[in-house]
Amino acid sequence: MKALLQRVSQAAVEVEGHRVGAIETGILVLLGFAQGDTEAEAMRMVEKLLGYRMFSDEQGRMNRSVRDIDGGVLLVSQFTLTATTSQGLRPGFSTAMDGDAARELYDRTLEILQSRHARVAAGVFAADMKVSLVNDGPVTFLLEITPRIR
Repeated sequence: MKALLQRVSQAAVEVEGHRVGAIETGILVLLGFAQGDTEAEAMRMVEKLLGYRMFSDEQGRMNRSVRDIDGGVLLVSQFTLTATTSQGLRPGFSTAMDGDAARELYDRTLEILQSRHARVAAGVFAADMKVSLVNDGPVTFLLEITPRIR
C-alpha cells in the first residue's frame, strides 16, 4: 500500500464538474493498493498518515501532524501509485490490486479514517477526477506499508 501525502493549504476534487470533496489546511492523500494489501495494512496506514509529522511547530520544525493541527484530510484513490516503473517507458500494473477488491479496501480505509479524524473528505473510487491543490512548502512524502508476514 502506498500513500502520497502532500501538505496543502487547500485541495479539492471534482467529478463530472461537481465538487465532491474539499479541505483547507491539511493533507491530500493519494492512495494506491497492491495485491496482498488487507484491512490490517489500511489501519496501519491511517494511523501513520494521521500521525506523520509534516507541519511546523513554533520553532519551525516539522513536529506536528494533521491530527495535532486539526487539519483536513482529502483521500483520493490512485491505482497508478502501485505501477512498476523500473523497466521501459510504459508503467506495468500487474502488482495493483484487482478493482473490486481495491474498491472494498478503499471504502474500508475511508471508514477507518473517518472514525479516527473529524475533518475528512474524499474522492470517488475509479472516477475520472480532477484534483486541485495548493501544495504548502512544497512538502510531499511517499509512505509505504507492506503486508506483515503471517
